[in-house]
Amino acid sequence: MVHGIISARLEDLNALKFRKKPCTGVGRMYRKVTQLRFEDFVFPYGELDPGNEWVKLANLVPWDVAEREYAKQFVDNGHPAHPARIALGSQIIKQKLKCSDDWVVRHVSENPYLQYFLGMKEYSSKCPFGASTMVEFRKRFPPEAIAAILEASIPKDESDDDHDDPNGRKPPENQNGMKETKGDEASGKAANKGTLIMDATCCPADIAFPQDFQLLNHARELLEKTIRAICKEHEWRMPRTRCQQARRDYLNLSKSKKRTEKAIRKCIRKQLGYIKRDLGYIIGFIRDKGAKLDQAVYDLLNVLTTLYEQQLFMYENRTHSIPNKIVNIRQHWVRPIVRGKAHARTEFGAKVHISMVDGYARIERISFEAFNEVGDFFKAVEGFKEHYGHYPERVLVDKIYRNRETIAWCKERGIQITGPALGRPPKDKEITKEAKKQEYQDICDRNIVEGEFGTGKRAYGLNRIMAHLPDTSFCVIGVALLCMNLAKRLRSLCFHLLCYWFENQLSALAIQAVA
Repeated sequence: MVHGIISARLEDLNALKFRKKPCTGVGRMYRKVTQLRFEDFVFPYGELDPGNEWVKLANLVPWDVAEREYAKQFVDNGHPAHPARIALGSQIIKQKLKCSDDWVVRHVSENPYLQYFLGMKEYSSKCPFGASTMVEFRKRFPPEAIAAILEASIPKDESDDDHDDPNGRKPPENQNGMKETKGDEASGKAANKGTLIMDATCCPADIAFPQDFQLLNHARELLEKTIRAICKEHEWRMPRTRCQQARRDYLNLSKSKKRTEKAIRKCIRKQLGYIKRDLGYIIGFIRDKGAKLDQAVYDLLNVLTTLYEQQLFMYENRTHSIPNKIVNIRQHWVRPIVRGKAHARTEFGAKVHISMVDGYARIERISFEAFNEVGDFFKAVEGFKEHYGHYPERVLVDKIYRNRETIAWCKERGIQITGPALGRPPKDKEITKEAKKQEYQDICDRNIVEGEFGTGKRAYGLNRIMAHLPDTSFCVIGVALLCMNLAKRLRSLCFHLLCYWFENQLSALAIQAVA
């Protein structure tokens, strides 16, 4: 009896629990949308919108300069290549959208604005190039061509303004509180105008953080693979490599939670022995049995031999640094770049030195070697004079550029170089106060280059270069800087148009008020 009553109560509770509440009519309406057929879909692009970003950007890219530099990479005979607008435009699309080569092909085949940007005459559902062709496009733009295109992307009229300070401030004063002399116009010399900013940064490559025992293990695996390929090709007996034992020796250290110096040296010593033996096998195949290898295999063996010699030298001398140290086998041209940053003291990639005028960047030098950017100081300043006909009024740099030679050179030409003066501070407190004030102002104005570096690494992929060849890596960095220059020009154009519209509105209001 009791069991029946409990069962009935449970049934009543379940009915109340799952009963639907009545609709109140507020925010509960559902509109059913039927799926349209493919034939019923209306294609909206009867005419392209002239206000689209890609349409505006197409008018700012120096296509004629790109065509001239692009044509230098070809001969007069052979099959005609893709136009320079397609080659350069595809790289700009890749950097702005931060996508892979495959996705560039997909976007171009789906977007008519991108096809217009590439110079296509009409819409097509097929992309005129493939993903593998993107690699060839990057090879056809060396650093010299990218530098020329960057120079052509900078407007000439904006750099000759009287107040071309990045923040629109008044001309600076020297350490004595007096305005800097802008040149002797009576003597025929051009007055110093403008502000030049210089700095360098590292664009990290897409490689793992290098560790000596991991590099040696990778080299050993490549040598064992090469030995197996040679023996299989010539039907020779496979020599004894002890690959399983070598693998266990590597994993004992790699998977250990605490790696002592003694254990690391022991693992390195064993891996060096395995590599020496494998290299001996391959040398014996070539010398004794007359084995012939491909050029790619020879190049790989040269890299592995150099790596073995470097690691052996560092092991015997108990050091971790060596000139031209190989940190990656596949990208053996990458070198450690000591930057001393808070997040990473050493970076691995290409070092690029740029100069900026009015927010537009130029490449002064780009290399995988850890060069000193002070060597490009005089070249950059003389380049400024060659472009604009006069020396800059100010040169904003960090303390690495300030030495007795650069300070004396700038003083002879009436150029103010940022930073504190060398030697003892002056006794006059007013001069010291003005000097510190000017130093703080210069630091604030120089931050524009740091912001450009951050924008390039955050928005244009300079924080990790995915290209795996030196030429293509340089092209990616140059195109990213080109995209930043074009974005700057686009913002400046929109600002001028907005100011023009605002002035017209004010004029119309003034006319109405007078009437």
